[in-house]
Amino acid sequence: MTKADIVSEISKSTGIDKASVLETLEKFMETVKDSLASGENVYLRGFGSFIVKTRSQKTARNISKNTTIIIPEHKIPAFKPAKVFMEQVK
Repeated sequence: MTKADIVSEISKSTGIDKASVLETLEKFMETVKDSLASGENVYLRGFGSFIVKTRSQKTARNISKNTTIIIPEHKIPAFKPAKVFMEQVK
């Protein structure tokens, strides 16, 4: 399902025009991204959590040059679904 499909589905079920739904969805995604970028997690009860995970430093190999490189510790965004959400998917 794409963003356009989500907008169409919400528009059909609520009767709100697609432009307003798209603007709301875009603002939601922007708010989630801004929160994660500033290190804040986003919790949506019954749906899940958008969290920032920290990947630890590790050693990797560049096979073409036969060298070892160190990948520094870094943060990545992640989604953890709620138990209710996981039960519905099962």
